[in-house]
Amino acid sequence: MRLRTLLATTTAALAAAGCLTAAGPANARPHEPRHACSPSVSVDRFSDALDKTTYGGTFVGNLSALAVDGDGSLAALSDRSALFRLDAGSLEPEGVVPLADENGGALDSEGLVIDLPRSRLRPSGGTPVGTLLVSSETEPAVRRHARDGRVLDRLPVPDALKTAPAGRARSNGTFEGLTLLPGGRTLLASMEYALTGDDADTVRFQTWQRHRDGFRLGAQYAYRVDPGLGVPEVTALPDGRLLVLERGFTSGVGNTVRLYLADLRRATDTRGIERLTGQPGVRPVGKTLLADLVDCPSLGATAGQPQPNPLLDNIEGMVITGRAHDRLKVLLVSDDNQNGVQTTRFYALRVRVRS
Repeated sequence: MRLRTLLATTTAALAAAGCLTAAGPANARPHEPRHACSPSVSVDRFSDALDKTTYGGTFVGNLSALAVDGDGSLAALSDRSALFRLDAGSLEPEGVVPLADENGGALDSEGLVIDLPRSRLRPSGGTPVGTLLVSSETEPAVRRHARDGRVLDRLPVPDALKTAPAGRARSNGTFEGLTLLPGGRTLLASMEYALTGDDADTVRFQTWQRHRDGFRLGAQYAYRVDPGLGVPEVTALPDGRLLVLERGFTSGVGNTVRLYLADLRRATDTRGIERLTGQPGVRPVGKTLLADLVDCPSLGATAGQPQPNPLLDNIEGMVITGRAHDRLKVLLVSDDNQNGVQTTRFYALRVRVRS
């Protein structure tokens, strides 16, 4: 989405305190972060209200991405070919649009950008403006959809990033995160896992540049994940840096979810490098740990399977919803995989990012 306008259009998000569960001292100072996960991140509250629910006959779950629309409502993307519109305060579903590929087949939809024109706001009750950019991790692909779900076109993808045997990507390990950088001219997708032949801890970030005739392939970057983790989501900040989620799962232990601040500046353009295997001179994307979410207070949350912190689940979606003093308001959502031991859970964070 057009990030230079993001914060201004979402001040209503999470305004209803009753929609999320919170705990903590009632006498805390107004600007003092509560429920700290780290010096940079705190968790305000969480909500399981949509877990195992349906709307209009569609299961509300499998949520993999979030976005803020031009009217301030939230969009929540299911990886089972559905896009929900949610009330930003209550999180109640208000609409659903089915998605499909060019042949009407199901999509494993993972990343979402609402591409708004300059005149982005619609009259109350009017038709939504702009288009939807949706990444799918099975091909992989980035498609541009009309608001009614119709496929308008799809962006080019480098051969190496395609799944085997066409390319070197592993199935279900390609385009998970999708974000539009400030100014709206650069789109970025994050691979979840490394390509065959690259170092196991190195994933690629692919960009596209906007031209009059659409998006064309742009620079590519190497991003080093922590051992055993992948990248399920990226979100651009107004200054061009990125929030990056790293996530993993260990059976019998649970999820690891870490939030990083990443900077593309000074990173090497790797689109001409076939194998990323520790070549000298390749500078990866810089990153700084903001928080390991295992260190967040549990706030009374419960988990249906072993977790190092019962607040944790299979977190996949992330969006900036506003600003509170010196911190960004960030909303996360977990993908329950329509599984009885996993939960569709929303998390309201406050994140401080320094220059």
